[in-house]
This record gives sequence, C-alpha cells and structure tokens, in this order.
Amino acid sequence: MTDRELPEQYLDGYAEILAQVSTTGRRLTRDELASRRALGEQAAEAGHGLRALVSAHLAAARTAWPGSPGSADGALATVHQIIDAFAEGYERAQLLAVRQEEAARREFIDDLLYGRSDLGRLAERAERFGLRLSHAHAVAVAQGSAAYDEGDPVPRHVERALISRFADRNVLLTTKDGRLLCIAPGHQEDVLAYFAEQAHVATDGGQVAIGRPQPGPGGVVQSYEEALGVLELAERLDLADPVLRAADLLVYPVLTRDRQAMADLVAGTLGPLTTARGGAQPLLDTLTAYFESGCVSAEAARRLTLSVRALTYRLERIHKLTGANPADPAHRYMLQTAVIGARLLAWPAKDL
Repeated sequence: MTDRELPEQYLDGYAEILAQVSTTGRRLTRDELASRRALGEQAAEAGHGLRALVSAHLAAARTAWPGSPGSADGALATVHQIIDAFAEGYERAQLLAVRQEEAARREFIDDLLYGRSDLGRLAERAERFGLRLSHAHAVAVAQGSAAYDEGDPVPRHVERALISRFADRNVLLTTKDGRLLCIAPGHQEDVLAYFAEQAHVATDGGQVAIGRPQPGPGGVVQSYEEALGVLELAERLDLADPVLRAADLLVYPVLTRDRQAMADLVAGTLGPLTTARGGAQPLLDTLTAYFESGCVSAEAARRLTLSVRALTYRLERIHKLTGANPADPAHRYMLQTAVIGARLLAWPAKDL
C-alpha cells in the first residue's frame, strides 16, 4: 500500500477533536491523547511512513480550518498535541518492533552457532536474515583485546565497511561471546578476507581466524567451531599472524587428536633436555626459533639475540642430550613434531 492510499482510520475523530478544542480552547483529554497514540502504533505496525502520516494530519487540519471559529493559535496548539501524541505511539511501536527483531535475530544466531534447533526449521529462519543454508558457508571470527556487543562502535564500523563494498551479498555480521563473527557463502572468499582486514584494524590489531567452508544447515556451526579452535591454537602456540586459516593449520588437530601419544613423543624425545643447566626451556626455545627460521642458523640466532656460535653450541648440546641432530633431515621431523607437541601441551611448564 502506498503512502497516498493511507486509510482514513488513522485520522478517525481527528477533525471532531480539532473543532471542539479550537472552539472551547481546552486541552486534549487523557483519553484523546491515548487514542492518538494507539492510532500511531497501528500505523507503524501496518508499515506506513511517518512523513506521509504527518502530511495527512496537516492536510486534514487545513480542510477543517475554515469550519473552526476559534483562534489560529489554539488550533495550531491542538494540531501540535495531536501529531506529537500520534508520533509518540508510532515511535513506541517501532522501538518495540526493533527489540523484537533483535531478540529474534539473537535467538536465531544462538541456535545457528550451537546447532540446537531443528535443521529444517533453522534453514527456513535463516532466509529471513539473508542466509541460504542449503549452500556451504564459512565463518570468520575476530578477537580483540576487548569484548564487543552488536551495538558497539567497532562492530558497527566493520558492518558499514562490509555493506558499502558487498551490499548485494548474503552476509551476516554479528557478535558472540565478545567476538566479531562474519558468516558468508563458502565460495565468497573475498568477503571473509575483507572482513578479516577490517576487523584486524578496527580491533586495534586483533586476530582473525577463518574456518573452512562447510555444507548444509549444520555447516555454519562446524566452521564456527573450527575458527574458535584456530584462535585457541594460536594462543597456545603464540601464533602472531593477524589472519589464520583453518585450512592452513590442519596438521595441528591431527597432532592433538591422540594426546597420550603426543605426550609420549615429547617425553621420549625432549625429556632429556630437562637435565641441562637452566632446564629444558632455553633449549626448547632454540629449537622453536631454528625450525621457524627454516633451519637457517643466522636467522635463528638473530631471533634469539644470540651469536651464531652460541646457537651452534646449543644445537650441539641438544644433539648430545637427545641423540637427535636438528640439522639432520632424518631427525628433523621427529624433533619438530615433538617441539610442536611440547607447545601444545605447555611443556615443560606443565607436567605431561
């Protein structure tokens, strides 16, 4: 229905009230004001624009004006009161609608990310928020130094950036447990990459993890949990990259799947380092820097602020204690896997 087709019901009794009040000079009664607020609520719920409704009231006032013998000031004051009450009811209905929409959105997001709802019903509700769960989706999760809610400036800034660039995409931006989330179709990698870029800046250097695309209604929660796992992994391994992709880190879940086997590998391979003067940690840090620098001694020494000679001495010490030579490709894989396992298990700070 267009604004020109506004039903006369929203002006019901308006001309009569205007005539009576302008003639007697009295103010509107409580019941009259309540009736105007009620009509404003009804108009808002019906989806009519406030501008058109105000115009209709002013036009009706002009029509009734010649038949109103009272003063112009009294008539204008009455019109002011009526429109103010009508607008109050309209805004109240709109605010209630917004709150109901926010509650429905939050309930949908909770069900989507926890997989608690019937998948068929979830897919139906998803279309209301721009998602087609029959397709594959991927989730990016941004974590900053602060916790964020949907109405905060940071999520709003990121959302505006996404809308301005991808207005026609089926993308859902939200927050969960203080983190920013972007849910996008799995084939739209550019959306998630742009979200990661914007979120990293907006959160003052926060870290972003991107889960792999997963199909079907349950795919969103799978990708979300995968992204959360990547953030947890980054914290445990001190991974400082601003953007981490689950697809690039698949080896780590494999390594942690059998914790006891990993603990046995760490103890059997690196356990002898605990007998070194100063404990195992300095030598473990040496191995970490050596492997992360591509087994280039000069670069590893620079990262550890050591001389190359001092680094070489440490590597020789590791070889003597463990029987495995970090420079020997035959031993390198076992040592590097054990080093990763030690970091995942927080060894030697925690007992295996």
